[in-house]
Amino acid sequence: MGKAINPGDIEARINDAQSCPVAAQTSAPAQVPLTLSLTRDLATIEDDWRRLEQCPASSPHQGYDWCRSWATVQGQEPLVIIGRQANQVVMMLPLEIVTRLGVRTARFPGGRFNNLNTGLFDPALQLSVHEQQDLADKIRHCLSGRADLLLLDMLPESWALHRHPLADLAHFDHPNASFQLPLLPSFEATLSQLNAKRRRKKFRTQTRRLEDMGGYELYLPATAQERHDLLDLFFAQKRIRFEAQGLPDAFIDPTVQRVFHALIDSEPRGRDHPLALQAIRLKAGGEGAIAAIAGITSLGDQIICQFGSIDESRVPDASPGELLFWLMIEKACAEGYRVFNFGIGDQLYKRSWCPVETRHRDIMIPISLIGRIATLGHVAASRATAAIKRRPLLYRRLQRLRSGQIFAARDNRPDPVTERGED
Repeated sequence: MGKAINPGDIEARINDAQSCPVAAQTSAPAQVPLTLSLTRDLATIEDDWRRLEQCPASSPHQGYDWCRSWATVQGQEPLVIIGRQANQVVMMLPLEIVTRLGVRTARFPGGRFNNLNTGLFDPALQLSVHEQQDLADKIRHCLSGRADLLLLDMLPESWALHRHPLADLAHFDHPNASFQLPLLPSFEATLSQLNAKRRRKKFRTQTRRLEDMGGYELYLPATAQERHDLLDLFFAQKRIRFEAQGLPDAFIDPTVQRVFHALIDSEPRGRDHPLALQAIRLKAGGEGAIAAIAGITSLGDQIICQFGSIDESRVPDASPGELLFWLMIEKACAEGYRVFNFGIGDQLYKRSWCPVETRHRDIMIPISLIGRIATLGHVAASRATAAIKRRPLLYRRLQRLRSGQIFAARDNRPDPVTERGED
C-alpha cells in the first residue's frame, strides 16, 4: 500500500485547474435571495441540469441520465428541487420518494447503488450558516405533504476544490468511507503513489500465467447486444459469488437489473457515460471466456467504479480482477482522467490501490413529526452499522443472517418483489 495521504489532499491532487466556466459566467451574485421551486418535468430543465452536472464538484449520480433511468424504469415520477438566484438556476436536488415502514423519505435516485452524492450546485454559490439554515426551512416548505424526511447521504464535506454548499447542515457521519486514486499525467507517475515495484511484479506474474493459458485481452463490448450479454454475465457471476459467501445478492431485484440495462443503453455524451463495461476476456475458451467484469461511470475528469465481478472457475491464481483494475487505470491515465474513484465501502483491494480515503456525511431534514422520529432511528442505525463494521466477524455473521432471510422470503413468494435495502 502506498504512503498515507490526508483525505483533504485530494483537492490538491484532482481537478486542481478546473472550473465550471459556463456556470460561473451566468451565476448570480451571492447576496441575491435563493428561491426554490419543484418540478417533475425533466425535459424543461435538462439544459440547466446538464450544465450543472459538468461542474467538477458534481457527482455523476446526480447526472441527468443516471436519475432519468432510475425514474423511468421504476415507474416513478421524479421530483427535483430547483434553486434560483435572479432567475438563474444555481442548484438542483433530484429526488425520489421511497416509503418504508410508513416513512416517506426523499432521497437521491439510486439509493444504495450510488457511490458519491453531491447534488448539483453552481460553484459560485456560497451560503453562510444562516443561509443554509434558511434553505433547510424552504426545503421543508417545498416538501411538506410530499415527504416526511429529506435524506441527503454520502456527501463529502469538500470535493474537487469545492466545499459543499450545505456542509454546515451535515451533522451526521456516514458509516462508510470511499476510496480514490488520483490519476497523474502518466501511468508510471500514478503508480509511484503506491508500492510500484510490488505492483509491477504482480502484473508480470499475472500476465505470464495468462499468456501460458493462451493469452487475454481487455474486452470493450462494441454492440448493444454485447453490452447486455456482458451485463447479464456480471449478474450471474455476482450471484454465484454471493451465494458461495452466504451473503445477500445486492443485484437480485429485477428492477435494479433493468435500471442497469437502461443505463448501458444511454447514449454517451462525448466520453461521459452513466455506465460502460470493461472485462478481461481469455483468448482460449471462446467468446464467453470472461474472467472479470467491471462497470464504470464517467463524467468530466472522474471515473467511478460501480461494480466488479470475477469468474472464480477461470484462472483464479492470476487474480483477473486485480489485472482488470490495472488495465482500466492505465487506460484512464492515457485518456486524461484525473481521478479513479473505487467508490463507497472499505475493502482491502481498495486500500491497496487508493492513497486517498474520503469520509462522508449525511444531511437529514425532517419534514413532519414522523420524519423527526425517523431521523432519530436513522442516526441510531448508522451508528450501530459503523460499530458493527468495526467488528468484521460480527458483521459477516449478520450479513449471512440477512442473506438467509432474503432467500427465505423469496422462496415464499411466487412473484418476488424485493425491496432495495440500505447498508
